[in-house]
Amino acid sequence: MSLPSSHLRPELAALAPYNAGLTVAEVASRPGVSRVAKLGSNENPLGPDPAVRQALEAALQRIAIYPDPVGRTLAAKLAARHGIAADRLVLGNGSEDLLAVLARAILRPGDKVVTLYPSFTLHEDYARLMGAEVIRIGLTPEGGVDVEALVRAVAQPVRLVLFANPMNPAGVWLSPQELGRVLDAVHPEAVTCLDEAYHEYAEGDDYGSGETRLSTHGGPLVILRTFSKAWGLAGLRVGYAMTNSGELKRGLDLARTPFNVNLMAQAAAEAALDHPGSVTVAAALVRRELPRVKAAIEALGLRVLPSKGNFLFFDAARPSVELAEALLDKGVIVKPWKQPGYETWLRVSIGTEADNGQFLAALSGSL
Repeated sequence: MSLPSSHLRPELAALAPYNAGLTVAEVASRPGVSRVAKLGSNENPLGPDPAVRQALEAALQRIAIYPDPVGRTLAAKLAARHGIAADRLVLGNGSEDLLAVLARAILRPGDKVVTLYPSFTLHEDYARLMGAEVIRIGLTPEGGVDVEALVRAVAQPVRLVLFANPMNPAGVWLSPQELGRVLDAVHPEAVTCLDEAYHEYAEGDDYGSGETRLSTHGGPLVILRTFSKAWGLAGLRVGYAMTNSGELKRGLDLARTPFNVNLMAQAAAEAALDHPGSVTVAAALVRRELPRVKAAIEALGLRVLPSKGNFLFFDAARPSVELAEALLDKGVIVKPWKQPGYETWLRVSIGTEADNGQFLAALSGSL
């Protein structure tokens, strides 16, 4: 019997491995590196509230048993925080897990998915894995969201509208008025998913969250949030989806794996929600440091996009992989972007004042 040429799904041929970057230990082992500034993954350099560690120590006593499969206590806390019913929440192993769950729940081969570009690559990868076609809406020449093109695209009979606000990696965002225009234009057959991983950093009247439209949007709407960024729990992997659709909630629950949020992650997220002041401190650090870092990069003659995230996206005017490698030799981890059209761009997270200073010195010495 002859074997097939490949045992893998053909859709995998269009995917590349996720660019997770190097670990601190890997970079620290390089000759001449005495300190590592990890600025490639948009983590909170301050970490979580001390109460989280206490909750984890208490939870250790229960690790021999399975966690609550639906995270009732965590869901109740989130429902109270957002003013929605707990049965409109779905927990995930990070919000990226919920991206995969959503794709499995609703996408079929040949379906069309509209997203912004450059994108968080998993927005595209999970869609393509299900055989869907991705329609990219690029930035304007000025580097902003092309609202007109996005409105035209979502008005077509597509299956899914999925984008981040603020955008990752670009950092740019939609205002309440712009987001309202887009949501009002979405085709009635489409599911809309707004990835708001950086919501806690995106303050100001000029930023619009889809959460305010959960009760009024005419079609199925999903809002994704995560504890991996401002809440400082990236290593524990916990995120959540809020939806206005009971049908979609049921579908997401059917498509996710059982016990997809582990006991330790649930305990940590519950404790974090009880101590939200740490998020305020983390956001204040970014608001203080981001303008300083942006101005310093621009002083080197490089183009930097505005950002409402905890990161900046800039054009190094040289291959980004080469510059990122040079920065690694100086103990600085950033993320070189590899999507077509952005091969000279890098994303750098905002860290502590010391981290940011190390990055700026390394960047100046590497251009």
